[in-house]
Amino acid sequence: MIDAAKGHTARAQYIRMSPRKVRPIADTVRRKPYVEALALLDALPNKGAKVLRKVVKSAADNALVQNENLDEEALYVSHVEVNEAPRMKRIWIRGRGRADRLLKRMCHIVVAVATVGEDEE
Repeated sequence: MIDAAKGHTARAQYIRMSPRKVRPIADTVRRKPYVEALALLDALPNKGAKVLRKVVKSAADNALVQNENLDEEALYVSHVEVNEAPRMKRIWIRGRGRADRLLKRMCHIVVAVATVGEDEE
């Protein structure tokens, strides 16, 4: 979990998408300037990119609301975390009266943005 020192945060929970599919997209925008991260996420065709874009934008909006003197150009994506959420368990019917278990995975996404001048760890 991230602490308050990392910047302004936003989170999306119980997203109906496997964390394994979202993590590579999160790796592309980590440590990027905010404007560049939004441009990258707009260009990617993945469903995870659209979800991640909403969370990054929300974190930046939280930062801009709390500090009115802040500019979008001064922000960067300081932290992106994609964790597993509870799995939905379903039955997958097979031949000869058998059944397998189907796991529908979900994820939690946490994004923090900070200003460029802050100390980096």
